[in-house]
Amino acid sequence: MNQEHPFAQYIRIIGKGPHLSRPLTEEEMQDAARMIMAGEVEPVQLGAFLCVLRVRTEEPQEGAGFTRAVRASFAIPGNVPPVDLDWPSYAGKSRQLPWFLLAAVLLAQNGVRILMHGTEGHTEGRIYAREALESLGIPRSSTLADAARRLTEANLAFMHLGDMAPRLQEIIDLKPVLGLRSPVNTFARMSNPFDAPYSLQSVTHPNYRALHRDTAKLLGQPHMCVFKGDGGEVERRPHKLVIVQSLHDGEASEEEWPPFFEEDAVPPDGNMDISRLAALWRGDAPNPYAEAAIVGTVAIVLRFMGRAGGHEDALNAAGQMWERRSRDRTVA
Repeated sequence: MNQEHPFAQYIRIIGKGPHLSRPLTEEEMQDAARMIMAGEVEPVQLGAFLCVLRVRTEEPQEGAGFTRAVRASFAIPGNVPPVDLDWPSYAGKSRQLPWFLLAAVLLAQNGVRILMHGTEGHTEGRIYAREALESLGIPRSSTLADAARRLTEANLAFMHLGDMAPRLQEIIDLKPVLGLRSPVNTFARMSNPFDAPYSLQSVTHPNYRALHRDTAKLLGQPHMCVFKGDGGEVERRPHKLVIVQSLHDGEASEEEWPPFFEEDAVPPDGNMDISRLAALWRGDAPNPYAEAAIVGTVAIVLRFMGRAGGHEDALNAAGQMWERRSRDRTVA
């Protein structure tokens, strides 16, 4: 009789059916993810594992276990400065340009040190952070050491998941094969490689807000916030009421941010030219919707990080930052 593969136990636990299956514990998922990261599972096992999780939806302890295994795989350099904010960007934008990138640039110019990480190409017709940031003169860091250097010099660095965690990128790239979005899209967002005390998350589906917050609590993340952003990115939709769920030292809270203006829907941008990001930054191409998205996103971050009081204070501070930005450069 052939000996059972060590990973088979984890597929069996989650896949035995509606009455006998159960979620993995944090420790079980950490071991399962360690095997995945090390390439110790067969392709058919990986496919089965990912599909069962996707159909059932991940549990917070599974997210925490997977994230711990991913973090253990990082070789963190010794030159990392204190990082304030971890900002994942994994969805891409299809209806509006990625205005949130200018929010990150604005915060970096005002002393917030941000590591942004993400992926691209998993869905056609979207603009992803790497390409758009490069159009602004902000290059991709291919190593954690280079990201640390850029954070020291400019307060903002971007890492592609393929450089940061190649195995995770390989799994995300299975979407055309599986026909499904992978749970890794959820887990990778929480990797926070430089252990920033503040972490942002955005979701497309509101039910994932609680998953991110509860996972962050299990991981001991000091501060995190999550809201439904435009296209699944951390970008305020200025025409919508926004519910921001936060976690501060283990205490959960929730706030409602009213819309800037009353419109049921904003039509898709018919000119998705990324050069317009730099033009708006320079002041050459004013865009009320984009400016509201940028200021609104910055305001949420300032409020979340304790750098502003209430909503009005945060919006005023963000608006002043935007008016006083260094228009001739996009680095700190």
